[in-house]
Amino acid sequence: MLGNDGQMLVDTGKHTGRSPQDKFLVREPGSETHIDWEANKPIAPAVFDALLDRVGHYLDGKDVYAMDCHVGADPRYRLPVRIITEYAWHSLFARDLFIDDADDASESFSPEFTVIDAALFDADPARDGVRSSTVVLVNFARKIILIGGTRYAGEIKKSVFSVMNYLMPLRQVLSMHCSANVGAKNDVAIFFGLSGTGKTTLSSDPHRPLIGDDEHGWSADGIFNFEGGCYAKMIKLSQEAEPEIWAASHRFGAVLENVMFDPQTRVLDLDSAAKTENSRSAYPVDFLPNFVKSGMVNAHPTTIVMLTADAFGVLPPIAKLTPAQAMYHFLSGYTAKVAGTERGVTEPTATFSACFGAPFMVHHPTVYANLLGERIAKHEATCWLVNTGWTGGGYGVGQRMKIAYTRAMVNAAIDGKLNGVEYEPEPFFGLAIPKTVPDVPSEVLNPRNAWSDTAAYDAQARKLAALFEENFRRFEAHAAPDILAVAIHA
Repeated sequence: MLGNDGQMLVDTGKHTGRSPQDKFLVREPGSETHIDWEANKPIAPAVFDALLDRVGHYLDGKDVYAMDCHVGADPRYRLPVRIITEYAWHSLFARDLFIDDADDASESFSPEFTVIDAALFDADPARDGVRSSTVVLVNFARKIILIGGTRYAGEIKKSVFSVMNYLMPLRQVLSMHCSANVGAKNDVAIFFGLSGTGKTTLSSDPHRPLIGDDEHGWSADGIFNFEGGCYAKMIKLSQEAEPEIWAASHRFGAVLENVMFDPQTRVLDLDSAAKTENSRSAYPVDFLPNFVKSGMVNAHPTTIVMLTADAFGVLPPIAKLTPAQAMYHFLSGYTAKVAGTERGVTEPTATFSACFGAPFMVHHPTVYANLLGERIAKHEATCWLVNTGWTGGGYGVGQRMKIAYTRAMVNAAIDGKLNGVEYEPEPFFGLAIPKTVPDVPSEVLNPRNAWSDTAAYDAQARKLAALFEENFRRFEAHAAPDILAVAIHA
């Protein structure tokens, strides 16, 4: 239904997020040697072909919606995609999220990939040879993505991102799960981070036009957005703290998934997680007041920010990274789930997702890491670790770092205001913490000082360091000596 401000309000049913256990890549000779099969699940071509045939029969005679669009703002690397959906609102979602070139719409459009999204089709595991009634299948040989059994539209976006993550490194383009913006001096900043760490929020800056909020390529010439829209988390969205995202989500054309609202007035209740914590808003990038219309900047990042939401309350709110440390944290991809988000979770739970997007990375993580390392070295980008999570204690004891403080720290880093300040060493993770940051109280900068019980902080820090050490063991055989030299040990 339509919300009070004209948004499309949709309920995605039992699937309120992605179904990673139901995503498979077709194992075929043309692509299998490039794919990291430790992280990606294979499926036989015959299984795919049979399911595609079944979906074809299922859709026969039904009204379906076709959307022709592009992925990748740079014409040299863009991918023409045709998206066929069972739901009209899924087609609107695709129109909001991808690049809709109205001038290119013609009978001559030739898609290089086709997405077939049969949201209400249920697979039969016993008959079809899949795990459940939900399927997300990517076939690089036939250039088809087949989605069924889920109404969650994010599967469309993320499966297309997986395709770009396969294609771009083969052309020496680093594909990244990150947001990006640019300043008046053509200074590009990119923000890596998992869901909930603040990529969209921190990159939406009234003084720095947005290039894109989630998925980018870094070519030999600069940065370009893969998308034409944004997919922002809505839970507890604040009009005061995040005015651009709030305004974009309160207008006709935006698609809001699983957001609670008053059934009489249709006014949104963004504080309610009654349906899910993962409520989302999809809207075109031109709904924002300040964005790069072309979606690309012929300049290389001068600032790289790696975001984490540390629910242990251990990591500093900002720390400067050496290039080797940046590579280490890129491969680690750390954030944390908070207590209470899942049954049985009574304390923060560490989550490590290589390249800050492991479910969407098709090649081995070191392929992306090596490309990033080459670019950091060549363009002398300054790297930072920023914790948007808890301070003064872990979740339930401390408090979440104020967005205003995080913005001030990130802005100071981008503007070069931290270049001349004094730094102090952090003993557990080998980080360099600035002693002063403009407009930020100095007492919040060193996390140990923010805890009332420093012995408890030390114990929690050792615990988190041990989790880092355990996770990184799988990369030790592949990592370069300079990265191994800065690896964290408990």
